[in-house]
Amino acid sequence: MPETDAKILPGATLDEDDADDSGQHTGWRLTHLGRLLGHALRRFDERVLALMARDVQVPLALSNLAARDQVGAAHIHITRHLALAGSRLTDLAASAGMSKQAMGDLVDQCEAWGLVRRETDRYDQRAKQVLFTESGLLWLAAFRRAVAQAEAEFRQAVGPDVATVVALGLEAYCAA
Repeated sequence: MPETDAKILPGATLDEDDADDSGQHTGWRLTHLGRLLGHALRRFDERVLALMARDVQVPLALSNLAARDQVGAAHIHITRHLALAGSRLTDLAASAGMSKQAMGDLVDQCEAWGLVRRETDRYDQRAKQVLFTESGLLWLAAFRRAVAQAEAEFRQAVGPDVATVVALGLEAYCAA
């Protein structure tokens, strides 16, 4: 076995079931930490959106969009990153780790759905601020409730001690 295979995951073992037809070990690609984190994020976001789709306090048109999978994880970037006082598109894109053009497309969709509106920036008349609408604030409140519920479900699924260790570990990793 090549030395690089043995260093994929500390403590991981490679067995015959972990090899493709050519004898190359491939199982690590399905179980490495980055893939698990990505899968967990997608599952968490899907659960949050499902909870929001059933939230009676979300405007009906928005909950219908969420229920029909029209609102996706990308749209959640706006919910996560838009400041309550509003944000410039460039700041919103940078905060979400997206290009300005991609964020502009999301803002256009969210504006059409009534989640956000654009206004002239009071400090720079050439710039625009993206702000939550009244419906957008209801959406944000539903997002908060859904995140709390999804976190509670995670704690129940893995136990409070594991959930605490995972949260502390991820905070430390992200801060590094």
